Order: sequence, then C-alpha cells, then structure tokens
Amino acid sequence: MACRITELVLDCADPVRMAAFWCEVLGYAEIGKEGEDIEIGPPGTGFGGPQPTLILSRSDDPKPGKLPLHLDVNPTDRDQDAELERLLAAGARPADVGQTRDESWHVLSDPEGNVFCLLRNQVAP
Repeated sequence: MACRITELVLDCADPVRMAAFWCEVLGYAEIGKEGEDIEIGPPGTGFGGPQPTLILSRSDDPKPGKLPLHLDVNPTDRDQDAELERLLAAGARPADVGQTRDESWHVLSDPEGNVFCLLRNQVAP
C-alpha cells in the first residue's frame, strides 16, 4: 500500500487573497473553511479526489527564505503564452531564481511571493 497526496498546505498572511488567486489559477473553488484557514479544490470533487486540495493557512511567521518546495502548473485549455498572460492578469509576477531565460517554463510568484512555475505542455483538465 502507498500514500497519496491529498492536501497541500501553504502558510500565508492573507488566506482570503491567496484563495482567490489560487482558485483563479487552478480553476478551484472554496470547499471549506476552519477559522481563518480556507481549503480550495476542484469544483464538484473536493477532498479525496484525484487532485490534491490546497489549504491556505493563516500564519504571521516570517518565511525563512526560498521554500524547498514549489508548485508546477500546466495550461489545460490554451497554450503557454496565453496562460502566462492570464496568470499575470490574475496577480502573478515574474520571479528571478537564477534561471538562464532559455528554459521552456516561466518562473512566477503568487501575491505573497511564493514561487511557482508555468510549464509548457498542455494537459487535460
């Protein structure tokens, strides 16, 4: 028997803002709230489905630097350039982590500075 990732938890200062951003990026919806923490996930599926949910957990603890884990996302219904435009309009910002600019992906940050990558290949929703 093996384990499966069911939730990813992201500490953040403003869970409401971050939930709105990541819902826009991933096409997720709010599926639960406990205190100030907000859980988002695929509409109609929620927790336990084939995709992990994301919990935006309220925290004032300072970040110690670059996180050792980041998310990679792929476009589902458009090419990479069009998806990059959509993500930038949603509040993502280009991030420099030392890339050469020859990569096939774009490095971005969310509204609180967490780095994620937009990959090139289009995948099924």
